[in-house]
Amino acid sequence: MSKETLRIHCSNGHLGFAPTKEESFWIGAKTLPDYYCCDSGSDDIGPVPLGTNKCASHPNHQKHDLELMLLASREQGVPMIIGSSGDTGSNEKVDMYVGFIKEIAKKHKMKNFKLAYFYSEVDKEYIRAKMEAGEAIEGLDGRTNLTFEELDETDRIVAVAGVHPFIKALEMGADVIIGGRSSDVAVFASACIHEGFPENIAYYCGKVLECSSFCCEPYGAKETIIGTVTKDDVKVTAMSPYQRATPASVAGHAMYERTNPYYEYVAGGMMDMSECVYEQYDEKTCRITGAKFVPIEGRVKVKLEGSGKVGERYLGMAAVRDPYTIQHIDEVIDWAKSQVEERFAGQKYELSYRIFGKNGVMGELEPIKETKSHELMIIVEGVAPTEEVAEEVTLIGMRQIFYARLPEVKGTAGTAAFVLDEVIEISPAYKWTLDHTVPVDDPLELFPVTMIEVNGEEE
Repeated sequence: MSKETLRIHCSNGHLGFAPTKEESFWIGAKTLPDYYCCDSGSDDIGPVPLGTNKCASHPNHQKHDLELMLLASREQGVPMIIGSSGDTGSNEKVDMYVGFIKEIAKKHKMKNFKLAYFYSEVDKEYIRAKMEAGEAIEGLDGRTNLTFEELDETDRIVAVAGVHPFIKALEMGADVIIGGRSSDVAVFASACIHEGFPENIAYYCGKVLECSSFCCEPYGAKETIIGTVTKDDVKVTAMSPYQRATPASVAGHAMYERTNPYYEYVAGGMMDMSECVYEQYDEKTCRITGAKFVPIEGRVKVKLEGSGKVGERYLGMAAVRDPYTIQHIDEVIDWAKSQVEERFAGQKYELSYRIFGKNGVMGELEPIKETKSHELMIIVEGVAPTEEVAEEVTLIGMRQIFYARLPEVKGTAGTAAFVLDEVIEISPAYKWTLDHTVPVDDPLELFPVTMIEVNGEEE
């Protein structure tokens, strides 16, 4: 190891999703960490951003967080690493982040530095050729192997990078790394492995740091934490004045995804945290020992995420306050669905209802027998191949709540539903078509690394 200890600054569990809190960011920066690392994406946001190639995070929030990290890391002369640029890590979002970095460098007239970036998108024909050659594209989380039909339904695919392209970029001398879709863990583990620390320490460090202050108490997002690693342990320290890292908070966060195969494939092995020991090191720091990492034998398998369009989508809203209607809301919804089916029988569409306040919760649950709810909010969502059909499906599905024919209702006196005058168009509906792995001979095969020079002093 080139260092006996390594300190990593993480300010945001999903860069740009909401702005980083600046007070704790600069408290952490003043401790002079060795690396500034952040993950900027997730599949938790669903398949729509990947399918539409749009961000779930506001551009101003992303620029804000990148600017903080670039200012601090360049002032100290230490590396800055970003994974899953622009929420999805698509090629266009990598280019967008590279553009943001250039813009920020110019704004602050920064001296010359090296920026490395890599793409993660995968061409469907690459996957098709693998399948035609007899390669199995194995499913994760209970999915079956990928079929040609599922591949044809896919609009965009990204591969999820492990540590390899980040380490390659660091070996090339990168000051700033802008990554495509990446394992959350790999963003941090790559720095540790590059500096010579053991894999079990590196991957556990990544697992516990990637959501930043989610691993601290009291609960609070977007606050900075510092991870300190040695060859034997990981220490997590809260930088926010109101937070601390405790055995309960760190263990609770570290273990909530411990059985997810995601880590097996993107990190090249499986984390085993069953023998981890958590102890309070000081008032704001938790020390962790005992993490294990079991590498996977054989060819490297890279996780793939794919999104395919289902149709155009509209949304409507209705509210109900009448006790009798609330007690019979299931029959009301059934009536509305029947009217849509009467109009669009034989046509392709989807109609869903989300009921807020039903039995005190949201969702289509068991029929209501008795409830104390005095008001329900009903979200109506219609999906169809065209905007025209999607709009009409949603409109009928919403308005027929008002027209539902219930027993014991005499005239309009018993009508107790309020609906919006119109429905609104929202983003198209997409579904996950790939949650699979592809075997590769070279872990860098899908992630070519490019190096450029950035000079903010140039006009």
